[in-house]
Amino acid sequence: MKFKTLSVASSLAIMASMAAPAYAQDDGDDDGRNNVIVVTAEFREAALQDTPIAITAVNAEMLEARGQTDIAQIAAQAPNVSLRPQPQNGGSGLIAFIRGVGQVDFNYALDPGVGVYVDDVYIPTLSSSLLELIDLDRIEVLRGPQGTLAGKNSIGGAIKLFSAKPRGDDSGSLRVEYGSYDMIQIRGMADFGITDNLAVRISGMSRSRDGYVDMLEYSALHDGPDETVPANLARGIGNENYETMGGENITAGRIALRWEPTDRLEINISGDYTREASEATPTVLIAAGASTPSGVSSEFFDPFSQNPSVSAGSMGEMIPWLEGTDGQPVLLDCRFVPAGPYSCDTANLEAAGYDPRFVSYSNFMDAMDPNPQAPFKPYFALPIKEFEGWGIQGNLTYDISDNLQFVYIGSYRAYESKWGQDQDATPIPVAQLDNQLNHEAWSSEVRLNFDAADGLLQGTVGGFYLDQDGEYTARVDLNYVNPTIDFIHGPDTTPSTTKALFGTVTLRPTDAFSLTGGLRYTKDKKVYTYFRRNPDGSQPDGFNCFVANGPYSEPNCLLAGLFDIPGEFKGDRWDWRIVGDYRFSDQFLAYASVSTGFKGGGVNPRPFVADQALEFQPETLTTYEVGFKSDFLDRRVRLNGAAFINKYEDIILQKLVCPESSLPSPCLRPENIGSADVKGLELELGLFPVDGLSIDGSIALLDFEYTSPSVPGNTQGCPAAACLEGTSIPADGITPYTPELTYSFGIQYDHEIESGTISGRFDGSYQSDVFANSENTSWAEVEGRFLGNARLSYTTADEDWRVSLEVENLFNKYYFLSRSDVASNALGVVTGVPAMPRTWSVAVERRF
Repeated sequence: MKFKTLSVASSLAIMASMAAPAYAQDDGDDDGRNNVIVVTAEFREAALQDTPIAITAVNAEMLEARGQTDIAQIAAQAPNVSLRPQPQNGGSGLIAFIRGVGQVDFNYALDPGVGVYVDDVYIPTLSSSLLELIDLDRIEVLRGPQGTLAGKNSIGGAIKLFSAKPRGDDSGSLRVEYGSYDMIQIRGMADFGITDNLAVRISGMSRSRDGYVDMLEYSALHDGPDETVPANLARGIGNENYETMGGENITAGRIALRWEPTDRLEINISGDYTREASEATPTVLIAAGASTPSGVSSEFFDPFSQNPSVSAGSMGEMIPWLEGTDGQPVLLDCRFVPAGPYSCDTANLEAAGYDPRFVSYSNFMDAMDPNPQAPFKPYFALPIKEFEGWGIQGNLTYDISDNLQFVYIGSYRAYESKWGQDQDATPIPVAQLDNQLNHEAWSSEVRLNFDAADGLLQGTVGGFYLDQDGEYTARVDLNYVNPTIDFIHGPDTTPSTTKALFGTVTLRPTDAFSLTGGLRYTKDKKVYTYFRRNPDGSQPDGFNCFVANGPYSEPNCLLAGLFDIPGEFKGDRWDWRIVGDYRFSDQFLAYASVSTGFKGGGVNPRPFVADQALEFQPETLTTYEVGFKSDFLDRRVRLNGAAFINKYEDIILQKLVCPESSLPSPCLRPENIGSADVKGLELELGLFPVDGLSIDGSIALLDFEYTSPSVPGNTQGCPAAACLEGTSIPADGITPYTPELTYSFGIQYDHEIESGTISGRFDGSYQSDVFANSENTSWAEVEGRFLGNARLSYTTADEDWRVSLEVENLFNKYYFLSRSDVASNALGVVTGVPAMPRTWSVAVERRF
């Protein structure tokens, strides 16, 4: 039995077969329902309906039909998958959770919980995984731990993107789009042959768009006799609307070569480049007031109180650090909240032509006068989000014989990411930061695929190596801390290596039954080195601070001693998988599996005092899953389903409240908080009731239950009935960004006329409430929402031209992508990232 090339992208993926648009490749006049759906989740090409894994797959035509252009958008149609962009404190990155497992922190000290792969190359950091979808063949979303198939950090699942390969057929396309907020987007592709066996494919995109959140100068809009407003704190003094947030400017390109010198050898080499020079992630203030004491949950936060916004002097006395135009101290309170139930803003923003829900009084500035505790003033953070990254990768496939195949996958990737943050989203300089990440990674993977005994035994053995080096640097200006800290974080270095050996074998004694076993051994090493210094490059001197000159006699005394201090983590792990599947008929397959996975451990990357520099261990997961895949009524009905139970151990979550610290200080550190049982049900449906009409849908339910010991709640932490022992995390809580209910559906109708095809499509999706933090505070609750998108297109009979009109957020729903609860620990604010309102666009595409 001769091998097929593993990485060859194949026919239609599942969602395309559920709703085939005009460009879908059909087998006759069946609306695409008889397409063979092929994936490579188990290292070899196999029909999706024969693969015993819970998979959602989306092909290029379906991405086009839905108007999806980045990886975060595909989650709306995948059960128990939650993808969203990082908030303002995370830059150009992705928050990914599958079945309650994921990661929110961009820092290299923490590993992602969902593996992202491009052409089988692992993307090891969150900060480079918010990917533009350029010239893709398909996307596979694998749910559940992929510890033996995709390795560590795919504990929740894996998202695999496969690019279209060069064909040498002299084809091409150009798509131009214009829409809301002066959005202009261009996408193009050209594929041509150089020789009979060498082909090149060039693709690229560029998008620019104005921002949708207005940054307004507070003092220009509040000049009444009773106003106490910040003086001289705006970037655009006298110009009320001087900046926006949310504007984009992104360019990306890719070139790929495919060489097939013989019928047994195929070599693919590609290079890609992405550059982003966008505005800061849009952030608005939801509530502001006096903070709760350090170590006390923000559930006790009063949004109508006043925060005096003061800093401690060298002798401990309280001194005003900001004066208003009347010479009085400015208090942080609800006047800086432009909209919502916690606002007491006196400006008539609507009369001035603004939507208060999309207004921020941020200015990214600290115009304080220097003082002994904070001599490095003033300071101005940059309202930007910039990213520049590139990579080169190669894939070699050689059929040694009809039953033995060698595969090599190698890559080098590097990027630099910069972004600014106004953490309080007010004109008062409470907390400002500038961040920079630099990263490079080398990876190599070898696979040997074999087929023995005339198909009785099939399998893969191989090895994987990843060497990555990252640096994180930031200017961290925290005036809310008592005493103030204003320092340079880093460059903290994080070199790490991962080595793995793996194998998977499938025994197929009959055509109907197969049994698969997999095993992977992984060895990790990571060293995180702390560097904390003053903005002028000097180091805080602990002896002077606490002995010679008295307590806190110099700037940044809290950070004394945290310089060139390494924290090391080493570990190894065996993961395994057993799955059996049985095909009862051509229409119905059932399977049962047990699989494991893990996410790497490390050390806390943000110790503000020495006793916060703590290690955390890997988290682990064992999943018991049963599922089925079925097609009925001449494939007019497709129904796939899965039910699972996760045994989730040593869960790594971020703590925002650290009452055990010896010194009052901020806290944001990871910790192994305990264990949980997670149960879930997932269904995916495709219907073809009549010719031209297709319906797809999915629904997922998830029940998350902590099983760790708990203690009664109190004001020093969790205010619920009980919290996990030693933490402020509620015992009845749930991991961040994990909805308990999700569903989606799409309806498409293709009507053929003499000159072409008119297609109309509607997509709806719902996610229930989620929490943005581990403590599940009410201030971090992101309300559930139902969203609708609509699209109308006309395609000529020869498929050379397409014109489309698209409306996203059709019902103009106001909702938040994420929320940040920093009402405790003296900050006293709650902020959120609002999603875009209803937008429209018109596109013209030419294919040749």
